[in-house]
Amino acid sequence: MSARDLLIEIGTEELPPKALKTLSAAFTASISSQLISKELTFTEIKSFATPRRLAVLVSKLTERAPDREIEVWGPPAKVAFDTEGKPTNAAIAFAKKNQLNIDELQNHIANDGKQDKLCLRSLVSGAESKAVLGELINNALASLPIAKRMRWGASRAEFVRPIQWLCIIYGEEAIAETIFDLRSDKFSRGHRFHCNENLTISSAGSYETILREQGKVIADYEIRQQDIRQQVIALGESLGGTAVIDPALLDEVTALVEWPVALAGSFEERFLKVPPEALISSMKEHQKYFHVVDSNGKLMPNFITVANIESREPQKVIDGNERVIRPRLSDAAFFFETDCKVSLENRREKLRTIVFQAKLGTIFDKTERVAALSQAIAGLLNTDPASAVRAATLCKSDLVTEMVLEFDDMQGIAGYYYAQNDGEAEDVALAMNEQYMPRFAGDVLPTTLTGTIVALADRLDTICGIFAIGQIPTGSKDPFALRRASLGVLRLITENGHDLDLQQLIALAIAQHKSISANDQLHETVLNYILERLKAGYEDNGISAEVFMAVNAKALTKPLDIDQRVNAVQAFTKLPEAAALAAANKRVSNILAKAEGTIPASVNSTLLIEAAEQTLAQQLNAQQAIVTPMFAAARFEEGLKSLAGLQSAVDDFFDTVMVNADDPALRNNRLALLTQLQGLFLEVADISQLVAAK
Repeated sequence: MSARDLLIEIGTEELPPKALKTLSAAFTASISSQLISKELTFTEIKSFATPRRLAVLVSKLTERAPDREIEVWGPPAKVAFDTEGKPTNAAIAFAKKNQLNIDELQNHIANDGKQDKLCLRSLVSGAESKAVLGELINNALASLPIAKRMRWGASRAEFVRPIQWLCIIYGEEAIAETIFDLRSDKFSRGHRFHCNENLTISSAGSYETILREQGKVIADYEIRQQDIRQQVIALGESLGGTAVIDPALLDEVTALVEWPVALAGSFEERFLKVPPEALISSMKEHQKYFHVVDSNGKLMPNFITVANIESREPQKVIDGNERVIRPRLSDAAFFFETDCKVSLENRREKLRTIVFQAKLGTIFDKTERVAALSQAIAGLLNTDPASAVRAATLCKSDLVTEMVLEFDDMQGIAGYYYAQNDGEAEDVALAMNEQYMPRFAGDVLPTTLTGTIVALADRLDTICGIFAIGQIPTGSKDPFALRRASLGVLRLITENGHDLDLQQLIALAIAQHKSISANDQLHETVLNYILERLKAGYEDNGISAEVFMAVNAKALTKPLDIDQRVNAVQAFTKLPEAAALAAANKRVSNILAKAEGTIPASVNSTLLIEAAEQTLAQQLNAQQAIVTPMFAAARFEEGLKSLAGLQSAVDDFFDTVMVNADDPALRNNRLALLTQLQGLFLEVADISQLVAAK
């Protein structure tokens, strides 16, 4: 069957740069899935995306799908015809539904492998590629993830940006389709400045080359991005430093240009007195510049911009960018110098005017609670609380600085520099920024104990307060980011190796909210919510829910303890004996759950009459002596590996010993033996939970 390349290009006004990759991927995926659903085969589909176009190139698309034979089964023949062979109502309904002549029904009987039934077999012609293109494109455009659509001119059509042209080429044939009130043809358009004219696309396969060589457009997003990366890196090296390429900024710049030309500019060294993060933020957010650092990682007075034009006088472009960035950096310098005149301590009163949450008071109130909670946590960690209390008291003061009001991503970072300027201790200054760590999954943790304490206190205050007023996250709604805060709490405790009890921390946090009455239900709800995040975190790391549930069965509340046990049980599941021992523990749990009367507290060795129970008792006693000190030292993985040696004795016991013996003394003694077995494993976790529910 013959096949041709297919090009579909949607030409638009400048598309939102931060959405371009998503729009392109969705458009390509939709075209691909629709072709597959219509059984139209192709060898490859490639996407193109620039600020002014979304396009796909489908290689070797068959001209039509193969014909298909379809079968429509009806009622069994014995139901379709009566004893005299006349059609019943069921047969008449089948004939009517499938537009068959009732007299021909006897000719439409087939066997489905079990019985004779009415059956209509027919040949359905395969879809023709050219005939379905309009439908495919309309469906793909309608399904794009566009938050807000717009209309333009007198048209009722809606899209993310006004559509200016449509180009559909199948092989060398221009396909005419009307989409969004525009008629498609064989014309694309070049670069807005270098080639502001129609370009004839002679064939679908020549699209990329024609745009590049004639239109000054690099249509392939990935190729354009790699070109930008290489240019920026080379310029950074030519300046004697290293260009820092933020992936998100690189994506955005790639989506802003069609013919990238990287240029290097500079700014006055006096601006380097300003916190580098503020300068970088200004260059990145407002101007889309890449910054450059020296061999020590310090900011250099240079920037790299990516123009969308190959200028005959590049220096003029550079001069223009330098003129634009100067007032931005001057603003940052002014904000910094002005802010330094007022200490973080003296800014605290302004926090009384900022509401944290209507029912939970102001930001000032929050700092008071966080300071008190930080003091309590410092006590639990046996460290001097002075630094933590001081840091917590000042931790939100930078919210009312000019710097943070202008650059919101400087929150915490600005506080660090202002605390240094105020002469605060280094760990107090670092805590101004470290209170927000980790900011996202996989982010770094605080480097100081002071920062860790304040980060913990801040998150716990928010979680407990928001839960107390009934604003529990539901579905995707989590306005106070409590899920992220909970994961942060868990990471701060476990990864820093702090032996802190969540139950105690939650009680302390709730106690700081004077307007909230503590109750067991609130306490339990918060505890379960945070621990549930622990479960989700393990699942993300490839640890099954069964492993977590095995540990969770012990109702532990110390995250570090839970983490050590979960990792130990995860390692245990990799042992060859694990499955059999888990199944045996499940059996033990079931037996003990059904046992009647009081089970003896210890095993009576004189009642061990079977060889298998004698062996098991001996090995249990030996293991008890081995693993008890291990478990006491939290060497759970080592202890479980030792207990794995019981598998053979446990299997022999269940193979040869009747637990529920007729003699009550023997029965109770064997139940005591099983209780001892279960108790050894329960020191770590309930491994019976590892057996998947049927």
